[in-house]
Amino acid sequence: MRGFLLACVAALVSVPAFAGEVQSARSIDIAVNGTIPAQCAIGAIADLDFGDLERRGLGIRTPVAFSCNLPFNMTIKSANGALTHASMPRGQGPFGGQLPYTLGVQMPVRHPAVQMVSRTFDSRQLLSGGVISSNGGIATDNMLLSVELGTPSGEAGLLAGEYSETITITVTPI
Repeated sequence: MRGFLLACVAALVSVPAFAGEVQSARSIDIAVNGTIPAQCAIGAIADLDFGDLERRGLGIRTPVAFSCNLPFNMTIKSANGALTHASMPRGQGPFGGQLPYTLGVQMPVRHPAVQMVSRTFDSRQLLSGGVISSNGGIATDNMLLSVELGTPSGEAGLLAGEYSETITITVTPI
């Protein structure tokens, strides 16, 4: 029994004194870390078909799914700078082969309050690329694109045939 008591006393004596150190502490720092990956996404945009281009005042407005969880620049470029005739982009005789347009972009951005950012570009400007900045905000509530057709380039109107244009939108986080 005496050996058992000595073992218990030895065990009690050898316990570290951590409790005293914690009780005398007045503050403690704890590092907490985490990350959220950058993400910018644009939804699919259906082809815009104006049908008969001889009608005046044609325009289309379409909502586009869009979000970006950090400030960004959006660059918009056009392939031709106008709706362009498939085989005769310069037209023929008095008939033109290009139909200019204006492209408008509107999007709400948060800084944390919501502010509307909008910009309109002439199709010729888009050849070199038009840029819209979120001005330090983020986008969570989609955007609205609008395309308004202009006046034909030829004195007699447009040459008969198919016309097209490709517009590329690129989002770059800043």
